[in-house]
Amino acid sequence: MGEMVDTVTTGIPASWGKRGTAAATFAARVQFKNICHSYGDVPTLKDVSFDLNPGEIVCLLGPSGCGKSTLLRIAAGLERQTSGRIFMNNQEIAGPDNFLAPEKRGIGLVFQDFALFPHKSILENVTFGLTSLGKSQSIVAAKAALKRVGMSQYEHVYPYVLSGGEQQRVALARAIAPRPLVLLMDEPFSGLDQRLRDNVRDETLAVLKETSACSLLVTHDPQEAMRMADRIILMREGCLVQVGSPKELYTNPVDIEAARFFCDFNELEGVVEAGHIKTAVGTVNTPELATGTNMNILVRPQGITISTTDEGLDGRIGNVRFLGECSLIDIHLANLDNPVQARIPGEIVEKQGDMIKILVDPAQIFAFPRKDN
Repeated sequence: MGEMVDTVTTGIPASWGKRGTAAATFAARVQFKNICHSYGDVPTLKDVSFDLNPGEIVCLLGPSGCGKSTLLRIAAGLERQTSGRIFMNNQEIAGPDNFLAPEKRGIGLVFQDFALFPHKSILENVTFGLTSLGKSQSIVAAKAALKRVGMSQYEHVYPYVLSGGEQQRVALARAIAPRPLVLLMDEPFSGLDQRLRDNVRDETLAVLKETSACSLLVTHDPQEAMRMADRIILMREGCLVQVGSPKELYTNPVDIEAARFFCDFNELEGVVEAGHIKTAVGTVNTPELATGTNMNILVRPQGITISTTDEGLDGRIGNVRFLGECSLIDIHLANLDNPVQARIPGEIVEKQGDMIKILVDPAQIFAFPRKDN
């Protein structure tokens, strides 16, 4: 790693600490069983059940208001569920007859606004949660955590001196210093600018893996979930919609809303005829569906490429926008009123008005029965 630099005087972020040096914790397993919650008569969580495995990073993904943060607060002991149970290493920590206080659960928390104490120094912020250690031991543990996140040189300053990214690093140090069994993170990167966010995500991911704690991260950003998670739990209106690896959710979405959540699509309509659907971008096989079923057909823009041979569908290029890593192209096809969009890597040589042939990857086409069937 490069030499650490004082952001206050140079504007250059300090380097993170050496990877592999975060203190490991004992492995834990957390089980959520039939968790329900409501505010008055309004249900926020509906019979939610899943496990967190030792060392696993799981992302709760979904739109605002779907119950993600409420579930995180229930796990932390900051909120009580209406019904259901939570177990940690087979011990019930929240249920009808048991409720373990937040500070006794062995849980580390990182919030969206970092929640640092403005009147305490950075070192005092990190030592705040180390109540089970003596003063000298807590200082040693806090300094080790600050060193891992590259913030040692700021231990005597106050949070207002630091940038948002640096405050997030201090919040992470405070969370890992007690060596928690579980780390809970609620939209921890949403306040960072895009340029900084990717670096902080990657370094945070490295720290989480080093600690071996199971981690539950709340986000509404599908790219963030895919970048961070071993498993993704997709939520909608208080329910678990789909659970699986990032690849599983991306390549095999359970319904049309799940598909749309991960990617923009070209959306077409069609009708099943003898086990297949004929569309402007090709034939989609649907042997399990009855003839006459109305369908929505979704085609990912990155699934459309320009053919380098005489094979493919005829099209005419409309607008072309160069986006750096790719070009976003409107392509007009026969029998379609609106153009389809394609994402082609890099810059294309073709211009607006050019006639081309396109190929469509069948793996990037999804078909779902319409709700009006």
